[in-house]
Amino acid sequence: MKKILIIEDDEALLKALITSLEAENFQVLSATDGKEGFDIASREKADVFVIDMVLPSLDGMEICRRIRSKGVTTPIIFLSGKKKEEIDKVLGLELGADDYIIKPFGIRELIARIRAIQRRVQPEAADLEEYSFGSVHIDFKKHLASKENKEIHLTAKELGLLKLLISHEGEVVSRDTILNQVWGYDKFPTTRTVDTFIHNLRQKIEDNPSEPAHLITIPWSGYKFKK
Repeated sequence: MKKILIIEDDEALLKALITSLEAENFQVLSATDGKEGFDIASREKADVFVIDMVLPSLDGMEICRRIRSKGVTTPIIFLSGKKKEEIDKVLGLELGADDYIIKPFGIRELIARIRAIQRRVQPEAADLEEYSFGSVHIDFKKHLASKENKEIHLTAKELGLLKLLISHEGEVVSRDTILNQVWGYDKFPTTRTVDTFIHNLRQKIEDNPSEPAHLITIPWSGYKFKK
């Protein structure tokens, strides 16, 4: 589950953002004060920081400077009431932010920006060509699969999902990451889609799909591949 830190002093807006992001399966940390937000950013590992530029005690620009001076490379999205030309100059010449959004904005737009940044920074699956586990052999390059030397049909999405999990063998891969890497967020599938594809994959590759040995569910987190 991806973790987002929002530093925003408009409590109504903050509440709306938290509700919407949590509905999209993000974990949300929040602060309404700049210093408090910076303290959270310094001790918590988040995947994206969403920071209002005008905040009490410590403004967004200073938070950004301090974060970057610590060598933290976490993507930063600014929320700003400034004109586009002004914010472009600030971002390009002075700070280390990755994106910005001008108020007022639609929450769906912010979510799209967050997902776009994740897509840029998320490493792609390793360039696997062939892989074997148990009695299963996959030729990713030729889009062929077999189990016990008998051909099995895997769709392009099933191959992509399997390739991603194999590339992160032993690691928990969240449903959001799977959606991002295999489907692309612009397709707007749901996390239920991932569950359905995992179920179908298990039917094809597991010896006992009801007790999978390779495609393991990690409750509330995602899935991992075990060879």
